[in-house]
Amino acid sequence: MSRIYLIDDHAIMRDGLRVVLETAGHEVIGEAAGPTPALADLGRLLPDVVLLDLRLGQRSGLELLAELQKRGMQLRVIVLTMSDQPRHVAEALKLGAWGYLLKGSASSEVLQAVKSVAAGERFLSPQAAEFAASMLTSAGSPGDEDDLSPRERQILLMVAQGATSSAIGEALHLSPKSVDTYRSRLMKKLGLNDIAGLVKWALREGLISLDEG
Repeated sequence: MSRIYLIDDHAIMRDGLRVVLETAGHEVIGEAAGPTPALADLGRLLPDVVLLDLRLGQRSGLELLAELQKRGMQLRVIVLTMSDQPRHVAEALKLGAWGYLLKGSASSEVLQAVKSVAAGERFLSPQAAEFAASMLTSAGSPGDEDDLSPRERQILLMVAQGATSSAIGEALHLSPKSVDTYRSRLMKKLGLNDIAGLVKWALREGLISLDEG
């Protein structure tokens, strides 16, 4: 089980997460309401997973992600927030977040995200994947005359981040074979020949960054 740190400006949210996580066998080793106290703790405690809200009173969780990146602290952060803005999803991923969930997610999805990220796998809720991918694909691509389906956009984002077909299938409730079919189809639409080309495309579009993870 994982050692987890919580960052949210609402104590009731932290309390609820603590109950869910500890009931599942995880250990909550600390919590904070904002970036400043969190930074003081994170370098000392080095949690396995951090759950981070983006809206921290007058501050932003994106500030914390940027500071962690600046300091070279490669912590596995899952954003858990109310924000469904595509630009927030994309920016969080660019700043090194390993996962993104909306606060309306079921407890089981939060636990799955923690399990996946602790194991070194990216995790995006289907909604978050669609938000980010729709923003990025709308900017234009070699195959933008062929619109990607919402499912293809989800898989595009997750493949670009290095998720395996099995991991994507588990997150989206698809078989690995179905994931491979979707991946082949979207790569054809984008005029790409291999996974390396897809990753280069994602880097160019700002979907991922070289210093992630």
